[in-house]
Amino acid sequence: MNGPNGYERPAIVGSGAIACGLAAAASVASDVLVLARSDASADRAGSDAREAASKLEEADPERIAVTTDRAALADRDLLVEAIVEDLQTKAGLLGEIAELNPDADLATTTSSLRVAEIARLGGGGERLFGLHVFNPVPKMKLIELSFPGEVGDKVRERARAWCEALGKTAVEVPDQAGFVVNRLLFPYLFDAVRLMESTGMAAPDVDSCMTLGAGHPMGPLELLDLVGLDVAVAIGDELHGDSGLEPHRPPQLLRALVADAKLGRKSGAGFYDYD
Repeated sequence: MNGPNGYERPAIVGSGAIACGLAAAASVASDVLVLARSDASADRAGSDAREAASKLEEADPERIAVTTDRAALADRDLLVEAIVEDLQTKAGLLGEIAELNPDADLATTTSSLRVAEIARLGGGGERLFGLHVFNPVPKMKLIELSFPGEVGDKVRERARAWCEALGKTAVEVPDQAGFVVNRLLFPYLFDAVRLMESTGMAAPDVDSCMTLGAGHPMGPLELLDLVGLDVAVAIGDELHGDSGLEPHRPPQLLRALVADAKLGRKSGAGFYDYD
């Protein structure tokens, strides 16, 4: 039976920045399990998640456990997929973990894909919802929740209670590509790239205009580097495929940087040089 926090035994399936950040945030409310693919990724994920938890008020690094054993998912009440933004990969993984635990609710951290489409390919539609968190997860207050038509009221109640227990603000959004934030945000980010292309302005100058003139905490090009330029292209392709709108199409300069393995902060170079 689920308690007042919605979920008491959540598991995060993944070992990247979103998975580790969500594990740190989840340790505010309960023990949390992280499932990694290999011993090396498990070691890194454990270190990253516990370090993030140590900097978050009310979080407890000791509540975070890491494993590579999928059998450990069998007694969990929530399984959150937090892996690469690819429809087939996400659906395949969710189908596998749904079979391991037929009683747990399921969530996907997709930032651009339709939850119903993931459910159609992977199964678990009546218990799968969208849980779109934002990087860095411990600091960002919003969670976009998306519930396709098959999802029942009890799942909605548990999901909302869990977000509240984590100290987050949950907003229910339509099950559409990009939900709300990315559907509105990425045309702006892509327009900044096109402006840079057409004017020859340097990235720091474009960013300074928006931080100092519009009061944004981070400029659009620096934000793209933080998101990951490959991730931004994937999100843009999904948005453009869904809407057909030109502002959703990733700019050519962005594709060129990705082709040159300049992915932003995580690769050491993007619009800025991080080495």
